[in-house]
Amino acid sequence: MNSSNLPTVSVVVIAYNDAGLVGEAVSSALAQGPVVTEVIAVDDASSDGTARVLDELASLHPRLKVVHRTENSGGCGTPRNDGIAAASGRYVLFLDSDDILPPGAADALVRTAERHSAPVTVGAAVRRELPQRHDVPWMPGLYTPGDVIERPADRPELVRDTLCVNKLYERAFLQEHGLRFPDGRFVYEDFVFTSRVLAAAPRIAVTGDLVYVWHVRRSAAQVSISLDRKDVGNWRSRIEAHRTAARTLAAASPVLGSACQVKFLEYDLPMYLRELGRDPDYQAAWWTLTREYLDTFAEADVEAAEARARWIVRVLRATATPPADVERLTRLAAQPPRLLPPYAVGAAGEPVWSEELPVELDGLPALPVEDLPVTVDAEPAGRGAVRIRVHDLYGRLAGAGPQTARLSFMPRAGGEPVLARPVELVPDQGGGWTAVLPFRLADLAVTGRRRGLRRMQAWNVGVGVQCADGSSVFTSLRPRGRLLRRRALPSSRYGVLLAQPYRTGAGALALRLAPGAEGALDLVRNRLHRARAARGAG
Repeated sequence: MNSSNLPTVSVVVIAYNDAGLVGEAVSSALAQGPVVTEVIAVDDASSDGTARVLDELASLHPRLKVVHRTENSGGCGTPRNDGIAAASGRYVLFLDSDDILPPGAADALVRTAERHSAPVTVGAAVRRELPQRHDVPWMPGLYTPGDVIERPADRPELVRDTLCVNKLYERAFLQEHGLRFPDGRFVYEDFVFTSRVLAAAPRIAVTGDLVYVWHVRRSAAQVSISLDRKDVGNWRSRIEAHRTAARTLAAASPVLGSACQVKFLEYDLPMYLRELGRDPDYQAAWWTLTREYLDTFAEADVEAAEARARWIVRVLRATATPPADVERLTRLAAQPPRLLPPYAVGAAGEPVWSEELPVELDGLPALPVEDLPVTVDAEPAGRGAVRIRVHDLYGRLAGAGPQTARLSFMPRAGGEPVLARPVELVPDQGGGWTAVLPFRLADLAVTGRRRGLRRMQAWNVGVGVQCADGSSVFTSLRPRGRLLRRRALPSSRYGVLLAQPYRTGAGALALRLAPGAEGALDLVRNRLHRARAARGAG
């Protein structure tokens, strides 16, 4: 069956004040070929020229239909619902105005839907970090290409995929079940719509093709809702969306309802916790809001979550206000997770959070070594080396027998890590292990250039620990002492190589390298941009 014989698709594009980007989104939908019978662009009463851009495109492309709303809805749900109402194709596909559909997306989705008679078809999606164009797969491993899921309750982990844009929906299925988005100023409307779809128990087919490119512009003047987490109102909106979704799923299937609760504890909660920041007013408001919501969770759902999520929940429940060591909690929520010292024990010798909050860290003795939230400190040891100290964790790492450690430099723009040579670890008197790990920044800069990293290079710095029993653990480094001092190094290749170690928002060591004058200028621009962003956030 060629594309001209496939059932037709209506692509619904929603836009609000996005005149500079909506044209690319619409063009990517029109470029899908004859399988897309119409592109319905819904302008949510924009004030920046978006309507004019869409009307000009519609005058050139008969398949483009423009719906002009006279009042802004305040959210994404209402314009999507308008698009569904205007659609005439057999299938409906959603697209946001700042994203794109990759070539062949609609064709791949329809072929899979028809092959398996599936009312819902899902494909691969990526978050593309711009301007670096670094692609991060969305929910890798959740779906198996070619799979057909007869009922969502058979795969409760599907509740973790809350996107609506990486899926094709049969319009008759949406109509039969009255499936629509929440109207008006409802943030995270995807959560609710997706829960309603899963509650309707459709057959779901899976294609391995890339069907959606989600553009992430962290430096944009107005960041997307999912990235705008500096206001506690965003967290309140996410909680309300999750609460609505969980109730919808629980009413249809207790299994799906429970899976939705566990997903919140393992995914949403750590994501916001690790960005808690240092503002005491924000911390207090966030803490109160979160504790109130966690008090509504059944203990069985807490028990079903992974160990780290259980510990976080129980610390939150144990105190009405953020504790003095709240930073330890944010570091435990990071990726990879790290439990910072000190390590306290309870009356029976069991591992607990702290002497002040003796919350048991249940399940820690049974965690695989690779899942241990190990902390590794790093401090300078001369111009070309760092001294690390690997902390033990209630004897768990000692039991595995740490032998060697080696640095790993991972490009923040994506790609394979650059590995240094392994160095033997030496036990110290404090019950941990130390080593001096050498590295050559000039060689790292050359490797970055060969991989296409021009001007300023940004690297995450991690460490892998290999143990005598064959196990290993990988984590980030906690910078200590004077490690974060900026340095200018002479370079025969570049003239000068600027090195700026820094601490990420998660408290981990990262590195900016600026080879030559061009790289140094880029580094200065980067610092100025971050300074302006910090002033804007304040």
